[in-house]
Amino acid sequence: MTGTTSADPGSCVIPFSRAGNLILIRGRADTTEGNFILDTGAPGLILNLTYFRDYPATTDAGEEQSGITGSVASVKKTQVGRFTFGCIKAEAVAADLVNLGHLENTKGIRILGLIGLAQLKQLELIIDYENSELHISRAAKKTASEKNALLADTSAYSTVPIEIWNHKLVTRTMMAGKKLRLMIDSGAESNLLDSRLPDKIFDNVEILRRIQLAGTGEKKVEALYGNLNNLQIGSRNTGILPVIITNLEKTCLADNSCIDGILGFDFLSLHKIGFNFVTNKMYIWK
Repeated sequence: MTGTTSADPGSCVIPFSRAGNLILIRGRADTTEGNFILDTGAPGLILNLTYFRDYPATTDAGEEQSGITGSVASVKKTQVGRFTFGCIKAEAVAADLVNLGHLENTKGIRILGLIGLAQLKQLELIIDYENSELHISRAAKKTASEKNALLADTSAYSTVPIEIWNHKLVTRTMMAGKKLRLMIDSGAESNLLDSRLPDKIFDNVEILRRIQLAGTGEKKVEALYGNLNNLQIGSRNTGILPVIITNLEKTCLADNSCIDGILGFDFLSLHKIGFNFVTNKMYIWK
């Protein structure tokens, strides 16, 4: 595996490359090694059907792979005997099999799959976009203190609560008197806001143009592109953030609770950013 490992076998620094605004790291599923996208918007491991079509699979007709432009296809389920990236090793890993050919064509690179939340749930993860590095360590229990040296100076960053909601990584905030549930998605190349939000939210958006939005499937939808002002994440005003306004009803549950927006690359790459998936904290460097 590529990456430099520290003396702690559960702690390492993994170099990453980028395909557009997506984070690519080297991973290995059984004997197949190559590029995986770090995707906090995916619930778990997703394998590209192109390279794993010989794996035994079951089809769950009641479950669909859903994206922002709609459902893609019924999900095929399989299992990987051993999955590793950096210093992280897991056995008997459940995975979804999905055709990622459209993503490979768009990026012009071979992509074996996506590393999602299930692979991160016991970890502390810091994404350093400036140096193209992931700092990973195991966070064993809720009382565990943060191990990473980058977290030693608590005045250098702010801490914001996060939670896993409906298999999604979210943080909550208020804007124009409205409570917002925002998904944090390292697999999203842009920030998104739900077009069904109240008008008073969009008083803070300067609309610049209309665009065509491509999602997980082949389908495209029309959306608005602009600049969002006055968004608070924790105690911090994010300043001016580029944002796409589109209908996010595909994220809603049966009780009509929904994702109000998605924080993607344009937010995550502003600062060094970290997550402790055991203590449910997000760290945003100043």
